[in-house]
Amino acid sequence: MDELERTAEAVLPQSVADFVRGGAGDELTLGWEREAFGEYALRPLVLGGVDRPDLSTTMLGSRVSLPVAVAPMAYQRLVHPAGERATTEAAGRAGALTVVPMLSSVCLEEVIGAATGPLWFQLYPLRDREVVADLVRRAERAGYQALVLTADAPRLGTRRRDLRNGFALPPGVEPVNLPRRVGTVAEVDGAGESAIALHAEATHDATFGWEDLARLCDRTALPVVVKGVLCAEDARRAADMGAQGVIVSSHGGRQLDRAVPSLHALPEVVEAVGDRCEVYLDGGVRHGTDVLIAAALGARAVFTGRPLLWALAVGGADAAVDLLARLRGELEEAMVLTGRAGLTDLDGLLRRRRKDWAC
Repeated sequence: MDELERTAEAVLPQSVADFVRGGAGDELTLGWEREAFGEYALRPLVLGGVDRPDLSTTMLGSRVSLPVAVAPMAYQRLVHPAGERATTEAAGRAGALTVVPMLSSVCLEEVIGAATGPLWFQLYPLRDREVVADLVRRAERAGYQALVLTADAPRLGTRRRDLRNGFALPPGVEPVNLPRRVGTVAEVDGAGESAIALHAEATHDATFGWEDLARLCDRTALPVVVKGVLCAEDARRAADMGAQGVIVSSHGGRQLDRAVPSLHALPEVVEAVGDRCEVYLDGGVRHGTDVLIAAALGARAVFTGRPLLWALAVGGADAAVDLLARLRGELEEAMVLTGRAGLTDLDGLLRRRRKDWAC
């Protein structure tokens, strides 16, 4: 994965590579997301007769052959001309689900027209509520199977790399799903400003609350998933308001620096909601063993983001397919070597490293 990132950096403008790589503040949470997986060891069982483990699962009723989904990532044409069409194509070929971002650089109808796998559509709460309502209607008409509300971005966290670079979208990359009155991304004069931060400041609705979530759930025929949950009380509240899923996520360390890493928040969220809604993990996944650890802690599936952008930059959809195939191979190998036949057969798999080695 490190080699893939280095190769992508060599072909991307520095400001774009920093936009993909960067986190908020001192980027502590960004680092903690990866480190959290290293705190767990696997406890294998032998002579279990496992040859071809079942890697499939369901995500809100959609059967997927791989428990790794594509996270919503804005402006994917920054790294490849096909943008969101390429990641969606790759996910479909790999048997995975994709969440298409509201801030897609390819319109939501065009993305779904090229899809072969299940698609969900991501929303940010916007001050212009009619724009959000229109996006919901468009997603319903187009055939998306769920809505993902990103709840952890009432404003953007301070991303110092973008500020240093004076990050702005290049010509030809814009939020094409939004009408011009809210979709125009400001230009910046240079270092010290970020065009996407200015856009979020002008458009995101920090007053959006739990009752607004309940109204969204009531007014759409699609199931709603809340992304950005990091604690039990928010998970319970999301379920109370009608959400059918939650994504445990720190926004890839891009919002609140020093926020708890997603993997550490996962167990309390799983315990809090029980079978009231489905629980997913987003953040830090780089290997098949990471997928297995998250599943053992209660995640139905995981989402991955940055690695797919690096792959997209290096080789488009084919490279993204290769990345997902590698994760599939690593997950299958880990399940065979730990004697686990399926993702519901993971009891007793984990030990905290150096803290609980005893069997």
